[in-house]
Amino acid sequence: MLQDRRIPRTRANIDHIVVSRNGVFVVDAKKYKGRPALRVEGGLFRPRTETLVVGGRNCTKLVDGVLKQVDLVRAALDDDTVTVTGVLCFVAADWPLIGGAFETRGVHVLWSKRLVQLVTAERPARAAAPPALDVASVRARIVRAFPPA
Repeated sequence: MLQDRRIPRTRANIDHIVVSRNGVFVVDAKKYKGRPALRVEGGLFRPRTETLVVGGRNCTKLVDGVLKQVDLVRAALDDDTVTVTGVLCFVAADWPLIGGAFETRGVHVLWSKRLVQLVTAERPARAAAPPALDVASVRARIVRAFPPA
């Protein structure tokens, strides 16, 4: 796990980058109060739109930020065999007892214990499953591309 990595040529940073045998996870940690929810509108006659709402506030811009960070990590790795996944981790949110985690535009929205489950999940056994990731090699490439902030 790499923490607080600087994005070169900017003042921005990536909160956490987790490299596991299942891939790379770009994690943006947020300490927001309220319940995260996905509001879906449109569909049949209008374009479908997904809005991330936390405590009644529109927080969709957070998803856009994570997607930009995912693109930067993908570009730095320059390896199509490595899966890079975006995660918004709300650490102080009001999560329900059952369910609660969801995905929007490929970004997982969840809490810290659910993040651990996502990163460490057993991969399904498939005949054409890719080999496990060389964690040390991928981590080294990320360290070179994103120095400590």
